[in-house]
Amino acid sequence: MKRTLSIILVSSIALSTTSCASIITGTKDKISFTSTPEGAKVLHKGVEKCITPCTAEIPRSLSKQTVIFEKEGFANKEIKLTKNFNAVSLVNILIGGVIGVGIDAATGSLTKYSPKEYAVELETK
Repeated sequence: MKRTLSIILVSSIALSTTSCASIITGTKDKISFTSTPEGAKVLHKGVEKCITPCTAEIPRSLSKQTVIFEKEGFANKEIKLTKNFNAVSLVNILIGGVIGVGIDAATGSLTKYSPKEYAVELETK
């Protein structure tokens, strides 16, 4: 009887401290970027992520996220990355409880980027 109760207690603690969306869908999304003309730097939070055409991993966040396309001879173009609710995080209500939802919120896994492709046309200076 004690063994069964111990197993149930340990299982309950393990399940209540999980963060389902963080574990299942990760904390980053792969996003593709293209530009006309090609060869623009894609900057996220001031850090170069790639040069177009390219795909980069962008960390999820609950705050507003933008990327800047930068190419010499052209005006910089800033775009906002749009997000949708990550339905996988609903599993935390059933399994992970408040702790799991809190972890998903802290890691940005409550949302996911959509669309996963962005194309911009740069204008000459």
